Amino acid sequence: MSGEGPSSKENFASSPCSGAVASLENGSGNGLLPQLDLDEIMNCMHCGFCLPTCPTYEQTGLETYSPRGRIALMKGVAVGQLPVDVEFEHHMNACLGCRACETACPAGVPYGGMLETARELVQETKKTAEKPSVLRSMIFKRIFPYPKRVRRLGNLLWGVQALGLQALANRTGLVRILPKSLREMQKAVGTIASPRERRMREPHMKAEGVKRLTVGLFTGCIMDVMFYETNQATARLLVKAGCDVVFIQEQNCCGAMHAHSGEMAGARELAKRNIEAFERAEVDFVVNNAGGCGAALKEYGHWFKGDPTWEERAKRFASRNRDANELLAELPPLAFNKPLPYTVTYQDSCHLAHGQGVRNPPRELLRRIPGLKLVEMRQPDGCCGSAGTYNLTQFEMSMRILDDKMEQVKETKAHLIVTSNPGCLLQMKQGILRAGLEGQMEAVHIMDVLDRAL
Repeated sequence: MSGEGPSSKENFASSPCSGAVASLENGSGNGLLPQLDLDEIMNCMHCGFCLPTCPTYEQTGLETYSPRGRIALMKGVAVGQLPVDVEFEHHMNACLGCRACETACPAGVPYGGMLETARELVQETKKTAEKPSVLRSMIFKRIFPYPKRVRRLGNLLWGVQALGLQALANRTGLVRILPKSLREMQKAVGTIASPRERRMREPHMKAEGVKRLTVGLFTGCIMDVMFYETNQATARLLVKAGCDVVFIQEQNCCGAMHAHSGEMAGARELAKRNIEAFERAEVDFVVNNAGGCGAALKEYGHWFKGDPTWEERAKRFASRNRDANELLAELPPLAFNKPLPYTVTYQDSCHLAHGQGVRNPPRELLRRIPGLKLVEMRQPDGCCGSAGTYNLTQFEMSMRILDDKMEQVKETKAHLIVTSNPGCLLQMKQGILRAGLEGQMEAVHIMDVLDRAL
C-alpha cells in the first residue's frame, strides 16, 4: 500500500489531526474520539478469504478497497502511523458496509462495528477543524431524529406526485437540475401513500383465530413513508399468523443511517427513544421488515457497551427483535390460498443475511406459495450496491455493482425480484430500469408477495 498515503510517523506528525490520533496511541483519547480496538484489528490474519466476497475489491482489484486493506489502514491510525485525513476518510466511505466479509472471515473479525468506529473517528476529527455541511446537519440533526418532520417530508413528496409535478419534471427535462444520483433514483420511487391514508391506520390490529403473541411493528422512518403499504401488508400477515399488532407512536428512526455515517452519538439518542417506547408497550417481540433496520436494532447492546445505565436495557431490547421473515417462519404456516404462477429470484438483504444470519426463512416462506417457482441467482447474497445512502454518495461505484447484479438476475429469467429491505428494493427497481426490463420484470418486497398469496 506504499504510495497510497502517508505511512511514516514523520508524515503523520505534520498532519493537523496528529494530536487527536496520537491520543489513541497511548489509549487516553481526548474525550471526543472513540477508541479503535487494536485487539479486534489484530485478529485479522490477512488470509484473503474476504477478498472475493468484497464488491469494491472485485470492482477495483485494489487492496485498499478490500476489508483487510481497510483494516490495515485502521491499524495505522490506531498506532499513530497514519493520519485521519481525506484519504483515510475516502477509503472508509468507499466501503458498502455489506458485511459479506464477516460471513467469509474464519477469525470472526467484527468488521461492521470496526467500520462504524472508523467513520465516527473521521467525523469527530473533522468537527475539530470544520463545521459539518448544511446538508449533513439537516439530514442527521434536523430531519431524521424527528418522526413528525419525516412524515411532513413524506406529505411533500406525495403532493409532488399527486399534482403531477414529478411526471412534468421528467417530461420537460426539468429533473436535470437534480444530481445524477437523485435523478435516476426518483424514477424508481413508487406511489407514496396519502397523508389521509397514513392517518387512518389502526393503532392496534387484533389477531385472527388463536392469539399467540403481541408484537410491536417497527415501522421505520423512510419505510413508513415510501413503503407504507408494505408495512400494512406485514401487519396483515402477522394478524393472520395469530399476532396482535401494535403500532407504537413514540418510535423513531432506528439510527442505522447515523451509525453508518459516523454519527454514533445521534444513533444512540435514537436508540434510547426506541428502547423506552417499546419497553412501555410491553410487547412480546419487536418485528421489522427492513434488513438494515433489523441489524441495527439487534446491535443496540453493542452500541451501549460499557454504559452502566443503558447496556443491559439495550441488550434486552435487542433480544426481543425479530425480522418478519424469522417470526412468520416460526409460527404455524399461513394458508396461502392464491396461486402465484411466477418465477422469482430472491436477492438477500446484506444486513439480513450477513448481519443477522437470516437466510432460509424468506426462501421457506416463498416455497410455501402454490404455483411459485424460486430460482437462485449466482450470488444471491452479493450486495446490490444500495447500502443505505451509498447509492447517493458513491453513485458510480454503486451503479457498477448494480449493473453486474442485473446480469445475474437476467440469467434467472425471473418475473419477480424479491427482497427484504427498502433500500435494496429501490435499487433493484432502478436496476430494472437501467437494464431495460420494464414490463418484463418487477421488484417486490417479500411481505407484499406473501400478502398477494393470501
